[in-house]
Amino acid sequence: MLLIKIGGGKELNLEGIISDLAALNEKFIIVHGANALRDELAQKLNYQKKVVTSLSGYDSVFSDGTTIDLMMMAYAGLKNKRIVELCQQKGINAIGLSGLDGKVIQGKRNSGIKVREGGKTLLLRDFSGKPKAINKVLLELLLENGYTPVLSVPLIDENNFAINSENDDIVALLQTEFKAEKVISLIEAPGFLLDKNDPDSLVSKMSKTELEEMEQKVDGRMKRKILAIRKLFEGGDTTVIISDGRTEHPIADALNGKGTTIQ
Repeated sequence: MLLIKIGGGKELNLEGIISDLAALNEKFIIVHGANALRDELAQKLNYQKKVVTSLSGYDSVFSDGTTIDLMMMAYAGLKNKRIVELCQQKGINAIGLSGLDGKVIQGKRNSGIKVREGGKTLLLRDFSGKPKAINKVLLELLLENGYTPVLSVPLIDENNFAINSENDDIVALLQTEFKAEKVISLIEAPGFLLDKNDPDSLVSKMSKTELEEMEQKVDGRMKRKILAIRKLFEGGDTTVIISDGRTEHPIADALNGKGTTIQ
């Protein structure tokens, strides 16, 4: 069993990723992003997204109602169905689901994000939250009958509203339930870089005990991502591979040791 996280960058080689997956003789679940597409749609609709930084130093997109609409269009709509289309073309019988569908990913809405603005501490409340439960029965039903789930935000909250969430947290929750042997995260970089602007700063191997130390060395969204990677190991032993999704054969490269392997 594999968990495949496809980032939302514009440069990822989706056709190469899906072709590689079609050649595997394993079951897998895909979780994908669509941030580049979301931002393109926002620009066309003349909407400016807002990124806020919590007091603890984690960046996130402020998710108002318009942001959720954009996510439904970009993530659950166009990107999800294009990936499903590619899967079908390559012989993978995929089915695309947002967290709303069949309550496949249930979350709890955040009580608020504490931020500093204008010298004051403010509590901002939006449509965002944390994934708390997976509809494992539905996912197992699909997997056991030859379907490959392709999952995206938004999730469904405790009051049945659509909410935004971090894909890294969704993958961590899936790992807790499915105990995947490998978790492959495909990004627009060679792997985990000590300096995001220097490809030569790639860390090829890392132990899970080093992650906490690494978290202290980075900031912004990477800080949040490392925290989520640490959570992957709370569900049991696994191998996490962070690899380049832009290459000709992204999945094959990841399985052959390219990128960053964390054990």
